[in-house]
Amino acid sequence: MKQVVQNYKSGELTVLDVPVPGCKAGGVLVRSAFSLISTGTELMKVSEAGMSMLGKARSRPDQVAKVMQSVATNGVPATYRKVMGKLDSYTPLGYSLCGVVEQVGAGIDDVKVGDLVACAGNEHALHAELNWVPKNLYTPVPDGLAPRHAAFGTVGSIALQGVRQGEPQLGEVALVIGLGLIGQLVVQLLAASGVRVVGADPDPVRCALAERLGAAACGDPASATVETAVAELTGGHGVDQVYLAAGGGSNQPVELAARLCRDRGRVVDIGKCRLDLPWNAYYEKELDVRFSRSYGPGRYDPEYELEGRDYPIGYVRWTERRNLACFLDLVARNRVDVEPLISHIADFDDAVETYRRLKDGELKAVAVLFQYPGQEKEAEAAGAPAVAVPAVHVQRRPVLAANAPLRLAFVGAGNYATSMLLPHLAQRDGVALWTVATTTALSAANAQRKFGFAQATTDLDAVLGDKTIDAVFVVTRHSSHAELTRKALLAGKAVFVEKPLALTEDELSGVLAAVEESGNDRLQVGFNRRFAPLLQEAKERFGARTGPASLRYLVNAGRLQHGSWYLQQGTEGTRFAGEGGHFIDTASWLLDADPVSVYAVAPSGNEDLQVVLRYPDGSTATISYVTTGAPGFPKETLDLVADGKVLRLDDFVRASVYGRKRWVSSRLPKARDKGQNAELAAFIKAVRTGGPMPVPLESLVATTAATLAVETGLAAGAPVTLERAR
Repeated sequence: MKQVVQNYKSGELTVLDVPVPGCKAGGVLVRSAFSLISTGTELMKVSEAGMSMLGKARSRPDQVAKVMQSVATNGVPATYRKVMGKLDSYTPLGYSLCGVVEQVGAGIDDVKVGDLVACAGNEHALHAELNWVPKNLYTPVPDGLAPRHAAFGTVGSIALQGVRQGEPQLGEVALVIGLGLIGQLVVQLLAASGVRVVGADPDPVRCALAERLGAAACGDPASATVETAVAELTGGHGVDQVYLAAGGGSNQPVELAARLCRDRGRVVDIGKCRLDLPWNAYYEKELDVRFSRSYGPGRYDPEYELEGRDYPIGYVRWTERRNLACFLDLVARNRVDVEPLISHIADFDDAVETYRRLKDGELKAVAVLFQYPGQEKEAEAAGAPAVAVPAVHVQRRPVLAANAPLRLAFVGAGNYATSMLLPHLAQRDGVALWTVATTTALSAANAQRKFGFAQATTDLDAVLGDKTIDAVFVVTRHSSHAELTRKALLAGKAVFVEKPLALTEDELSGVLAAVEESGNDRLQVGFNRRFAPLLQEAKERFGARTGPASLRYLVNAGRLQHGSWYLQQGTEGTRFAGEGGHFIDTASWLLDADPVSVYAVAPSGNEDLQVVLRYPDGSTATISYVTTGAPGFPKETLDLVADGKVLRLDDFVRASVYGRKRWVSSRLPKARDKGQNAELAAFIKAVRTGGPMPVPLESLVATTAATLAVETGLAAGAPVTLERAR
């Protein structure tokens, strides 16, 4: 089998072929599905291995003290051989994983072969294809919990034990210093406990993520943001507890804790940071300094961890195994959300390159997972859903440039067509509004009279059979979009279809089959927001990114009027299925990529949704689609955070970019420009010249698949992987 190992002397890191561990009594043999890289502890170890011998000594004074003691006892030659022998050996990496039980040892009766388990321990939950894990270091995974989420069990237990040491109570205020992986989990656990949380971290992306996951406010500890938030939330008294989840050699976290903690508050050390306590500050406030020992009671006790001797629950309520089970239960019940923390999923075979990218800063990540060969089948068996993103195969036919005015036909002439599309087209040179087709004669006649169509009809076949028509606009109810688009493509027309393109995976596949059969890929979906001039200028001023981004999109959709056809979900799909593609497309355009997974949750009793999209480079986008907000609040607000910059859009009225320099647009007139005119201009130009369509077909398909995945995820109660066909 394969295992990730490192030589601490040379710094060499490799994936090594090693024997399969035996399945001893008192434990189980587990085949890994996902293992989690600790971007704190493991990267520190990897970095130390690359240091000189002097650098290693400086970074580990505790080990130097042991060496000096050995010299005094055993002499220099023996100590040297012992130290060099230990340094020049392969050591394992990893301590948090999820996998499938492959073999059960004697004395084990709580799991069976094929069960999914989460495993802990830096000697038993390694980055390896197979691990032997003793009983008290694994726990069964709750039904429905995705394996990649269960892989967070150990780090979740570390965060949980830290929170238990702080003894939070309802209504208290806590400060979390350091918003890496452990800090993000501590924030969520505290919020779930009824505690208001302030976060401190110099990384604005991590601050934004923590706020999205439950923190009341976050900011750079060097700025006034954190102190101001603490003062406002505590009435100037200071926080009840501080959690040190930072690493590094700075003493700033300890000093900040003393400054912002209340009299007789609690300071809990979870991370590995410098702890030179300023005596006066801690003495005058009589601060209670506590340490959190890893996953919980039982850690480092060989009788508990290796021999399986549990502590009686009446004496020790929360052992490390019970903490592990508790954290998985919180994730399974959506009290803690780990999906937004996943910055990257790497194939296990790419482990060495992944560590290199992390060490060099090329891959900026909160959490990185290794995915093991064959885990797809196991994940599927555990109930992890997936939605296929069909591949686009087309032998494009040549398109001739048109010198005469383009003849356009409209199928449908409802409110959106007559208010948002036709007014722009009626005034455009080089365009002839040729035919309008509706299901009722009067609506066709009204559109013909108002916008000057050459003819009106109720006969769709007549429109598709008219060889003089260059492009067809499909602006009907959602349930007919895919079929009308399919027919128009087969008839050789360029097609502009309002969102959504399709309501089911079968409908989407049908559209692509028409593209492949006809060789006609002249298709545009009405995702207009990416064409909005204000948003385009803001994106240009924001500039290129070098690291992952965090995007938040609040859609204050409001309630529908009684009787609206949007409420006919049985035939027209859900409201989000109808218009959610707008917001997914905008996020993907801003992030310059298509999503790879979708996670959606919804409170019971209304149509509100939280949709989290994950992208290939580790970026995330959260779309909050709400119908229960105040009608007077702006409909769409958006924030994009990356590389120390923030882009903000306020309802297509004003935009701003914060970075080294601040840019704020002038306030637009009351009529918001959401990009319809520019979108139509781009479509007309593409049809006229035969050039590329405004949005690549692959992107339209990916956005539609992601929109469909929202319903799939809600039904399954789990994240959905977007599996791209080849």
